[in-house]
Amino acid sequence: MSEHITEIVVFTFLFLLVSGMGFVAARWRAPKDMAHLDEWGLGGRSFGGWVTWFLVGGDLYTAYTFVAVPALIFGAGAAGFFAVPYTIVIYPLFFLILIRLWSVSHRHGFVTPADFVRTRFESPTLALVIAITGIVATMPYIALQLIGIEAVLKTMGVTGESAFARHLPIIIAFAILAAYTYQSGLRAPALIAFVKDTLIYIVILVAVLWLPYKLGGWNAIFNAADAKFQASPSPNDGILLNANNQVQYFTLALGSALALFLYPHSITGVLAGRNRDVIKRNMSALPAYSLLLGLIALLGYMAIAAGVKPLPGANPGTVDSNTVVPLLFDQQFPSWFAGIAFAAIGIGALVPAAIMSIAAANLFTRNIYKEYLRKDATHAQEASVAKITSLVVKVGAVACIVFLDPQFSIDLQLIGGVIILQTAPAVVIGLYTRWLHRGALLAGWAAGMALGFWMLWQIPNAATGRKHFGGSAFPLSEFGFDTKITIYVGFVTVIVNLLVAVIATLILRAAKTPEGVDGTQPDDYFADEGDPRIERQRTDPVSST
Repeated sequence: MSEHITEIVVFTFLFLLVSGMGFVAARWRAPKDMAHLDEWGLGGRSFGGWVTWFLVGGDLYTAYTFVAVPALIFGAGAAGFFAVPYTIVIYPLFFLILIRLWSVSHRHGFVTPADFVRTRFESPTLALVIAITGIVATMPYIALQLIGIEAVLKTMGVTGESAFARHLPIIIAFAILAAYTYQSGLRAPALIAFVKDTLIYIVILVAVLWLPYKLGGWNAIFNAADAKFQASPSPNDGILLNANNQVQYFTLALGSALALFLYPHSITGVLAGRNRDVIKRNMSALPAYSLLLGLIALLGYMAIAAGVKPLPGANPGTVDSNTVVPLLFDQQFPSWFAGIAFAAIGIGALVPAAIMSIAAANLFTRNIYKEYLRKDATHAQEASVAKITSLVVKVGAVACIVFLDPQFSIDLQLIGGVIILQTAPAVVIGLYTRWLHRGALLAGWAAGMALGFWMLWQIPNAATGRKHFGGSAFPLSEFGFDTKITIYVGFVTVIVNLLVAVIATLILRAAKTPEGVDGTQPDDYFADEGDPRIERQRTDPVSST
């Protein structure tokens, strides 16, 4: 640890600096009363363009992104670049969807996507399913932020003999995170996101300018990567895609794009925006982060050219690929700059982890506690329950890292993407039409979940020796096809989900089953009246079928 003293000092200083900002955030644009879920969980719905841009960007591009994407490219090559196209197509794909969701939520005071589903389909049961799905999909995502911090700490030699000593720094970091999130709510990650993204941009721009020069240029970097993959026995790696992984590549990219803005934390960042124009500007400007992600991804090839060897994993005979990027910075940069890079990764874990825990707390409070446990809960009681729930969520995330194999948490996150995709028919299609029956949506969700878990159960992980839940690339040979082609599980299951929902709707309508829609609602119930520039008399298509 002694050779990393400078890195540890710089990392600790910047970490404590942003922690102090987290506590100060309670006074930033502070309302007269924080005892309201709109204020604690959505920042008063008052964030402007710059704040929302940093908040949503810091929410979507997490510490695990900066660690895992280059690590995947280090190990698999071109297949790891799926993260770049999916973060490009996602913004035009969700441009109109998120603007409409903001309008509806702003007008009717919705805090979560399950709030919208509850009102849209007049179904507490469907809303409960959406809420539980969101919470379950978010939990491993929070745990993965800890893996990013753990990779940095391991690189700096901050380890211990016992499991408790090894994880003590992470426990302390999340205790501080829990404290200022409890006090400041969404304002804390919104303020910290400025520092986090600034550090990330500085570190990555310096890296992509300096490292190619030091490593002999881009030609040498790509030649080194190509030589590594040519010598690999795996048929699915290489600097170019091949016939076996092309379908997996584009279905994973498209499926991931569909899933990202369905996660509760993504929607929370959007709903905190001040008006529709804020959302429009951000969906137009956020692709700038995709450029950054493309540069981050190339660090995987740079690590190959630099001869980086990942540190040993938790299990004998394994390696921790998440340490590739931290080791690259540790070996190629001065200690003071490596400390800044490590701080950027560590702080990059705090921002999304805070938003995720707040989003999960909002779901529990509005769609479980208020709906089933205390219907007459006051605003102050809602805020209090949300604060406590956010603490419980963070404790659960830490427990996942302390008591489970970190690789298992990674597998859980892959499952999380498949899980959250099953909310798409109710949330996304529900914004445009209420033709789908609430019972049919439940049937589609159940079918998608059942098929998803069956498919994930069939996937092994040769690298870890895990026989089940070893990834999200499903071999089509399991469906009886004579091929080595694989496909993303979530892509298949969401299509099945929608087909079942449509067929079940036709059956239920033919049987004249009550739809659960309150016929007394006026035609413009879901109109965009939250924005004063929208004509008051215009009827939004969301109210028509």
